[in-house]
Amino acid sequence: MTLNSMKLEVEERQEGGDEMCRSIEVVSSTFAAKHCDFDFASPPSAAKDDAEGDCHAEDSFIPPLNFAMVDNGIFRSGFPDFANFSFLQTLGLRSIVYLCPEPYPEANMEFLKSNGIKLFQFGIEGYKEPFVNIPDNMIHEALKVVLDVRNHPVLIHCKRGKHRTGCLVGCLRKFQSWCLTSVFDEYQRFAAAKARVSDQRFMELFDVSSLKHLHHCNSPIRGGNEQAY
Repeated sequence: MTLNSMKLEVEERQEGGDEMCRSIEVVSSTFAAKHCDFDFASPPSAAKDDAEGDCHAEDSFIPPLNFAMVDNGIFRSGFPDFANFSFLQTLGLRSIVYLCPEPYPEANMEFLKSNGIKLFQFGIEGYKEPFVNIPDNMIHEALKVVLDVRNHPVLIHCKRGKHRTGCLVGCLRKFQSWCLTSVFDEYQRFAAAKARVSDQRFMELFDVSSLKHLHHCNSPIRGGNEQAY
């Protein structure tokens, strides 16, 4: 195991704010990939124990709440916790798009550092109807990050993976020229009984014309402005 210096960049988007990005110098551990080879010299009982151990290891790969694949290299979910870290490692993530204003938990930050994952945070408040104010500019900036293939594989998440994540994915679908019926159907599958008319109205009115010059999953796209502290 070797210690390497790496830079963890935390992108922040605050409505009306000047801060766009901060970079944190961290020290992370780089682990060699583990290769499991069958030991033909082991007695049958030992081999059986190893097999049972592998089964228990597979059981530990627990996806976060509402986890799903959105597109090649793009995933969505609710807030991941310690129990989900092993599963997230299998995705080989480069980036996480976090849509809540609260600071990222220390345990999650350590996970990002140790796996070389970049965090892009867009602090969208979790408003409830009828007092809903989804910041259009933050959704635009978040989409730029998601559409930049240099950030893939990327995980999009908020708290439950329903409303804020659903709105961002819905706007991505509009960019992909999905019809509104399909956009709403996907949103409702995750939001279920918690579906909000205001969210669907936002997706319906969201203007993707300013993003049309971007080429999803075809060429590298720079997502947002970067400023290092």
